[in-house]
Amino acid sequence: MFDQLKQETETEKTVLIGLITPDQPENKANEYLEELAFLADTAGAEPIKSFVQRLAFPNPKTFVGKGKLEEIKTFIEEHEIGMAIFDDELTAKQVRNISAELKVKILDRTNLILDIFAKRAQTAHAKTQVELAQYKYMLPRLTGLWTHLERQRGGIGMRGPGEAQIETDRRIILERISRLKDELIHIDKQKATQRKNRGKMVRVALVGYTNVGKSTLMNVLSKSDVFAENKLFATLDTTVRKVIIDNLPFLLTDTVGFIRKLPHDLVESFKSTLDEVREADLLLHVVDISHSGFEEQIEVVDKTLAELEAQDKPTILVFNKMDAFTYVEKEVDDLTPRTRENITLEELQQTWMSKMSKDCIFISAKDLSNMEALKEMVYERVKEIHVTRFPYNDFLFQKYDDQEEL
Repeated sequence: MFDQLKQETETEKTVLIGLITPDQPENKANEYLEELAFLADTAGAEPIKSFVQRLAFPNPKTFVGKGKLEEIKTFIEEHEIGMAIFDDELTAKQVRNISAELKVKILDRTNLILDIFAKRAQTAHAKTQVELAQYKYMLPRLTGLWTHLERQRGGIGMRGPGEAQIETDRRIILERISRLKDELIHIDKQKATQRKNRGKMVRVALVGYTNVGKSTLMNVLSKSDVFAENKLFATLDTTVRKVIIDNLPFLLTDTVGFIRKLPHDLVESFKSTLDEVREADLLLHVVDISHSGFEEQIEVVDKTLAELEAQDKPTILVFNKMDAFTYVEKEVDDLTPRTRENITLEELQQTWMSKMSKDCIFISAKDLSNMEALKEMVYERVKEIHVTRFPYNDFLFQKYDDQEEL
């Protein structure tokens, strides 16, 4: 019994597979695989090796070429690997063909992210959203789930129970999707009522790529204890806290992190959670300055905000994790492009602060570096919004400012 329990709790070993394409150069492919390894670790798997192949486009049958698939198969057999994770979304046909060849569990990036979301979901709202996204993902892939009945399908007189079962499953899933959508509509109405009951207080929302330190910053600003750890998607459920800086109260919201190649169905399902972003008066866009690809992460967040029609909201760009920033001295000449690899933190600060003017700040939520300056910046932005909403309170701030001068 102990051996059985040990086997059930053992980490699943996996290999990771990605492509180098004209649209995805080698450095990006490797970076995405590093992120995929982090996703796998978050899900509880142990990445053993990454495989990359250069192709003009994914093989429509097996994603990678025949030779590369054979290489992966040999490695899997030699090292007793039980799972293969692909960095891009696979079709039902690709999953079926790859499974037949590798004879291990096959996941793609979307499937992996959905699994993590299912694992992290705590409230009924989050669980409903994840389940809806899972069913939407599953629906077009039903044919791949019935390969054991393939001999009974196709051809005159060969319509067997496999095809009948697929149609039954499709109907069940469509009915379940309909019910889940109704549940979300009901939950969304409750959430809308909750937001309405908060009155006209200024709302500030933390947004950003996953694992940039939003929850840690939330804890510092609100003096609360929101769950935070060095894992992707540590926060799924929206958390709202009342914060008071000096004499000024406002609502601060922590939201789910964004990520590259985020499944469209997941974005659709979680749009209700992200209503807090749409209804916010001010956004704090948190960025991990220590990450080598932070500029692309900013683009991913900006693109997602555009999908939510929230890209024009007042925004402060908060560069977090100054404490983790590393700089390796390199010999460069005047012709060498200035990149993250050969620029100091001080130079980065000057670059971005000149670009963003008063709407950019560098901090460390971990060791509290520059936190007072951030609080002052947030205070000023919230006050600007507050006095337009409550003009009669303006004299209170004027009185407070005069006292500060004294």
